Amino acid sequence: MPYDLTADHGPETAVAEFEAGPLRYRAEVRVTPAGILAVGALLSGVLLSTAVIIRASRAAAGRR
Repeated sequence: MPYDLTADHGPETAVAEFEAGPLRYRAEVRVTPAGILAVGALLSGVLLSTAVIIRASRAAAGRR
């Protein structure tokens, strides 16, 4: 059975803790399956646009 993104699934949770001497940090993130897809789409857009910018800058540098 395929995974249904429209179903009401609870959020995924991740916790990271860091302790070094007197410092102690804790971060907690909760995200839904739709949120994970949105983050993936945003990351893909950033990576693809970076490739276009690099190609354009190399083309401009070659014309100098």
